[in-house]
Amino acid sequence: MVDGRAAGRVSVRTNDVDQACDIVGEQFYPNRLDLLDPAQRLDAAFSVVRCGGVTVGDVRFGGDVRMRVGELGAYHVDLPLSGRLTWRQGRSRERLADTGRAGIFAPVGDTVLDRWEADCRLIAVKISRPVLEAELHRMTGKPLRGPLRLAAEMDVTGGPGRSWAWLARMLADEAGNDGSLADHPLVGPRLREGLVRGLLVAAGDRHRDGLTGPGPATAAPKSIRRAMAAVQDEPDHPYTVGRLAEIAGVSVRALQQGFRTHAATTPMGYVRDVRLGRAHRDLCAAAPGTVGVSEVAHRWGFVHLGRFAEQYRARYGVNPSATLRAG
Repeated sequence: MVDGRAAGRVSVRTNDVDQACDIVGEQFYPNRLDLLDPAQRLDAAFSVVRCGGVTVGDVRFGGDVRMRVGELGAYHVDLPLSGRLTWRQGRSRERLADTGRAGIFAPVGDTVLDRWEADCRLIAVKISRPVLEAELHRMTGKPLRGPLRLAAEMDVTGGPGRSWAWLARMLADEAGNDGSLADHPLVGPRLREGLVRGLLVAAGDRHRDGLTGPGPATAAPKSIRRAMAAVQDEPDHPYTVGRLAEIAGVSVRALQQGFRTHAATTPMGYVRDVRLGRAHRDLCAAAPGTVGVSEVAHRWGFVHLGRFAEQYRARYGVNPSATLRAG
């Protein structure tokens, strides 16, 4: 679940290349920014909102620039509203993002924006790796096996890409609107969650069958669904395999087979995954200095902090303390 705390907002306009570079570094990624034509005068504008692992910004430079970023460490989409952007990542060929196609960047691979044209104004969407990968796990009910790969480009002229682009533009428009529904604790988190889930549906080609088909809990027998529901309702309960078998009304052996078949894990592995998800949610949502990793871990039944950190890192790719700092 994407954090529902009040969003952090930044709105800046500058003619200074170094200041523009610093703003991009503070709001998105450390970078090297170069004005390609010394005769041009930079006219950069940024309107950015950050909340719970999701950053949405309306960005332009007003001059032809090149930006070298290195590895992003997050999933990122550039959605031009005007003009064009040529870019490449890792060893991939040079790609073009324009008003009909968004560019989608992976967390790994050196990233270069070879030419951000002077008239290119775009919506930049940064989604932290833990947030997007945890959402995929929640949507499919299955642990992520191997890296999450999104399509490198997304058609935004029709279909789910167009709908996703509309939502990204709407959230960017609200970045400067105090008191908007995007800030409401009952609405804002759902909008940002829709942005994250929508990207998986629109660009997650490799996972589309799992996202659009029935989930494992739907396909599972009622007995297994009862056990899953109990864990979802009270993940901090001290479950044992025997107790889950009692809840399901089946033998321990049948329970284990059912979880292997319908959840691709063991009963206690399912308990651990649900607890990790709740811990991740709380770490993302915590305001700086208000809670510690150990408190969150104990809240969700993890008594061995070293093992918790190891399991968390294996699932989310970062230490729990890093999630807490990024929240």
